[in-house]
Amino acid sequence: MLFTPLQAGALTLPNRILMAPLTRARASLGHMPNDLMAEYYAQRASAGLIVTECTMIAAGTSAFASEPGIYNAEQLEAWKQVTAAVHAKGGRIFLQIWHAGRAAHPAMNAGAETVSSSGIGLSGEVHTPEGKLANVAPRELREDEIPALVQAYAEAAKNARAAGFDGVEVHGANGYLIDQFLRDGANQRSDAYGGSMEKRARFLFEVLSAVCAAIGSDRVGLRLSPLNSYNDMKDSDPLALTAFLAERLNGFNLAYLHLMRADFFQAQTGDVMTPARAHYKGVLIGNMGYSGVEAEQAISAGKLDAVAFGTAFLANPDLPARLKAGAALNAPDASTFYTPGAKGYTDYPAL
Repeated sequence: MLFTPLQAGALTLPNRILMAPLTRARASLGHMPNDLMAEYYAQRASAGLIVTECTMIAAGTSAFASEPGIYNAEQLEAWKQVTAAVHAKGGRIFLQIWHAGRAAHPAMNAGAETVSSSGIGLSGEVHTPEGKLANVAPRELREDEIPALVQAYAEAAKNARAAGFDGVEVHGANGYLIDQFLRDGANQRSDAYGGSMEKRARFLFEVLSAVCAAIGSDRVGLRLSPLNSYNDMKDSDPLALTAFLAERLNGFNLAYLHLMRADFFQAQTGDVMTPARAHYKGVLIGNMGYSGVEAEQAISAGKLDAVAFGTAFLANPDLPARLKAGAALNAPDASTFYTPGAKGYTDYPAL
């Protein structure tokens, strides 16, 4: 089943081995895509679908200093070399559009204010161009500021299509802005965007409505991580939140729902894939720690429709061919995940 085609919205994927979004911090000054990134993504064009690293929808929202953006004309033009390189190899590529919310830091954003669903800051420190600094408490967004943020997602989606992307994935996972609204550990609001699951999901639903209206719902995916505690995230009832969202997302006719099934740190456990499959009628993509064998079994059993591989794709540009051949996989070098240059980025060997 891994190697059978899959219709995901407007796209026919040649296989069900997807490349998950992976922050690699190789963008040039000004959050600019570049030749090295084009080479990296083109090497992985045999994926059923590539989802790029998280990409800034607005200036002043950087969480990694060297991640790319899609909010100005120069970035849009620079992305064209990436999409052209992937398409030349017969690949398909979605841009993951993203706002960091409280994970952004003023030191990475020329002093720009950090905002979130509520005024709850992240614990610990963050690497910035000025060295390691403590995270800062965000300012709670006012209701009248939210429409402009929603529009920024829609503009980013339009820019992505103009840059040659086949579609976009809305980043609703891993403790960034949308997730900061969704989960009650970060959202302490008492207005129309906080409290009940319906109200906490309002921002997500407004973003999806705007993005779908901008480029067509059949070119829009969504990533969620109801269990992941990364970025100090927690929810009081992640399984109920998963079921609620899965049911409501049917109304958007998305290309897919991309679900992270676990927690990086094992702080929260549970089975979110089963309620997602029970309630969501569209294409369901699983992610986090799947082997090729487990992916094949899960798809064959109807538990999901495709699997997104992260570090396995990072270290194996020809991952589908390796899985098909039963070949050994290159081991990823974690020390080069976020370092500049080609080492640990474009130098992993193919079979």
